[in-house]
Amino acid sequence: MENSFDIAVFDGDGIGPEIMRPTVEILRRMTAQSTYELSFIDCPAGAAHYAQTGESLPKASMDIARQSDAILLSAMGLPSVRYDDGTEISPQIELRKALTLFAGVRPVRIFPGQRTPLNMPEGREVDFVLIRESTEGLFYSQGSGEVTQDEARETLLITRDISEKLFKFAFKLAGERKAKGHGAGRVTCVDKANVFRAFAFFRDIFDGIAKDFPELVADHAYVDATALWMVQKPWDFDVLVTENMFGDILSDLGAGLMGGLGVAPSADIGLHNAVFQPCHGSAPDIAGMGKANPMAMILSGAMMLDWLGTKHNNAGMMKDGAHLENAVEDVIARGDGLTPDLGGTGSTDSIGLAILNELSV
Repeated sequence: MENSFDIAVFDGDGIGPEIMRPTVEILRRMTAQSTYELSFIDCPAGAAHYAQTGESLPKASMDIARQSDAILLSAMGLPSVRYDDGTEISPQIELRKALTLFAGVRPVRIFPGQRTPLNMPEGREVDFVLIRESTEGLFYSQGSGEVTQDEARETLLITRDISEKLFKFAFKLAGERKAKGHGAGRVTCVDKANVFRAFAFFRDIFDGIAKDFPELVADHAYVDATALWMVQKPWDFDVLVTENMFGDILSDLGAGLMGGLGVAPSADIGLHNAVFQPCHGSAPDIAGMGKANPMAMILSGAMMLDWLGTKHNNAGMMKDGAHLENAVEDVIARGDGLTPDLGGTGSTDSIGLAILNELSV
């Protein structure tokens, strides 16, 4: 059993460094009382780095990320700093493609006491996972779309190789959730197969992989209907799997159900590497004010512990991942000192301290 792990750390832009700081501190404190070790390696990248050096993702940082056991990446990008073609600096997308991180995992869970715009019926629980393919789809031609004076074109790509990996990941996750009592063992393919041949192809691959998991339920839903049902009856979902752009949009809707992006963690996972990051952006308008909510970043750290523990059969890491998630849940449930996005007057640092207190580390 491996006990020592190198973590590549991308501080990001805007509020990125502010929310990464308590996350790393919490993980350091937990490690001090554990049977495993985490070494954190800083990796320069992002919009501010690009403005200073002309590089958004230096080769040295990419090499560290590729060789690390896991990657912690904070909010990236600044609206005022763009490439020459007008698009924003997005090292996180470059990492997904370079490391083939095909499974974008976006948990959607409403904790007890958490503010939500939903009128939750008594006895209902929202706890599902959206899996977004993260390397192709409509993002395939990012940075290379065709633009003329009169028209613009982007290319949507769906391949059998990546889709099969994606669907196997989704079914395995549904099986793991069912075994832990977190789902019914149901995977829903979200597409637009009634209109686009590419999505009929996507659905056909899904149905083929589903045959290898007869103990689980497989079904389909069109993306527009899924958006409706995520608002009307999100408690019906277990694992949703979809194309890149559809997943990008639906994951923000899921964050809205949770009360905001400040509590929405995520991971981009491949066969060998994984990136863990908050769903939200860099919020430069509040950078330096101490108002940023670090919970999404901290919950992403909890996902990292669970992934590493599962991958390396380290029960202590998996236990610590669950412990950290529960600590965040307890802070939300108590409702004291939450950051302004959650209706409170607390600060980034006070939230970090509150979570440390819950952990007793």
